[in-house]
This record gives sequence, C-alpha cells and structure tokens, in this order.
Amino acid sequence: MSNITTPTLSPTDPRAVFAAAVTTAGEVIASVRPDQTALPTPCDDIDVAGMFGHLLMVLERVVALGTGRDPMDLPDETDAPLEQWMAEWKAAAHRVQEAWSDTDVLDRQMWLPWAQGPGGQMLGSYTAELTVHTWDLATALGRMPAWDARALETAWAAYQAMLPGGDRQARFDEVRAQMPPEYPVGPPPFLDAVDLPADAPLIERIVAWTGRQPASAA
Repeated sequence: MSNITTPTLSPTDPRAVFAAAVTTAGEVIASVRPDQTALPTPCDDIDVAGMFGHLLMVLERVVALGTGRDPMDLPDETDAPLEQWMAEWKAAAHRVQEAWSDTDVLDRQMWLPWAQGPGGQMLGSYTAELTVHTWDLATALGRMPAWDARALETAWAAYQAMLPGGDRQARFDEVRAQMPPEYPVGPPPFLDAVDLPADAPLIERIVAWTGRQPASAA
C-alpha cells in the first residue's frame, strides 16, 4: 500500500482496491506545499492539515479493525508536521497491510456503529471514506489525481448501500439510537444527496451522494 506492490492479491481483492485508494491519497498528500496547509477543504471546518490528520486516522482505524480492536476508540484526526506527512502515511499503510495480511480477515464479522458485516465489506466502506476525503483534499489544493476505477466503483457501491437517497436525518437518528452512550454524537455526517447530470464523472457522483457540491453541480 502507498506504492507498495501486492503481487499475491487479485486486482479485485478488497485489500488491493483499498491499497489503490491509499496510493491515490498519497499522491495528493505528497503534493501539499507549506503555504497550503491552512487552506479550507469542502469538509466543514477542516483545513488541509486537519484533513491529512483525518486521512491518517482512517488508516489507523482500518488497522484497528483488522486486528480486532475498536476503531472508534481512536480520535478523528492527529497532528504531524508537513515534513513528516509522507513518512507517517507510508508507515500507516504498512500497518494496514500487516493487519489485513491473513485472507481470513476478509470473512471475519466486524462491527461499526453504523454497519456490520464481513471484513471485506467493512474495508470497502473505508475505501469509500478514503476516496471522498482524498477528493476533499484535492479540491482544496486545486488538483485532481488520476482516480483508480476499482476504488471508485467500490466507493460508489458502498455509499449506495450505506446512505439512503432521501431524507438522511431519519437514518442518522436510527444509527445514533443504536450507538453506545459513550460515543460522542455530533451533527449528521452527510447532507442529502446533490443532483448531478447523468453523465457526470463517477468521482463527482460519489461525492455528490455524500452531500458535497462537485463542479458539475454548479
């Protein structure tokens, strides 16, 4: 992952697809200049530095999930100086690779506050989160990467399964009612889907489904 070759994996293996999303995110992260760290992203109240910290914690939560720990015990983001970003990213990617090296992890039942299912399915949901936040970061920087088609298809399928197309407040209330009382609860993480032209690029349809405003929604 993060430009680490995985020759033993099928291209459609959820771990290979997640690794492709990690590589795409790493390419965007590597392009950040010192004068860009405070730029706002489309994700509310999160700047470029904060988005990197959140992306890094996405990897750490995937590590936790693969090793049988509760990913929600980890913070939403962490801090690191810009000059350490790529080293931190590559190290976290290696930890993901190690945590998910056993194929049996893909079939293990896992639980998140909003979903449960086999490991491969849960990894797909994190591929979706990683992809959307990579778009957030790329949008803030004004440059889009070359998106991996497998990661986009996985993200689209995951969000279609997780997020209803209509009023999401009811779905959020349902999930919140099932969460343990110790979990912090903020506002709904996703707005209602934004309408796009039928021929909009898949990455834009994905982020629009999460309530974001891509260029083709203007």
